[in-house]
Amino acid sequence: MNIRAISAADLSNLARLHAASFSEAWSERALQELLAMPGTFGFAAQNGFILARVADDEAEILTIAVTPEARRAGLGSALLAAAAHRASELGARTLFLEVGDANSAARALYDRFAFRTVGKRKAYYGVHGEDALILRAELPLPALGKLPASTRLNPKPRGKDRDAD
Repeated sequence: MNIRAISAADLSNLARLHAASFSEAWSERALQELLAMPGTFGFAAQNGFILARVADDEAEILTIAVTPEARRAGLGSALLAAAAHRASELGARTLFLEVGDANSAARALYDRFAFRTVGKRKAYYGVHGEDALILRAELPLPALGKLPASTRLNPKPRGKDRDAD
């Protein structure tokens, strides 16, 4: 599994991956706008990606997308660990995210990384109005050093990139 920093050249592929992963996908333009925000960074692999943002000593996972055929193979864990590591390098001490209350697979992933529920957003997701749990973990994550041996992390983006720091 090869995980690398994302760049503006990846936007089309990221939008495709997001659409394959979520019923309400983010467009290429929405992803571009997120990446242009100060403190935003991300990592990608062939079948998934993660976007995060750091502000002061806090970080937030904006999205993590893994295509259905690539789930339960460690990619989500590897992407989360990479983003948490980078957020920690940038000075974050805590990491937040929102997850659908009914998304048991994602909640199990976050439980393994010691995320704890700190709040709830009522009717946060989509037309069905699913509640979102707000989760928080202290950085560095406890499982940070336990990436699969086959994972290679390349912190340099491919091609032309923006100033991410």
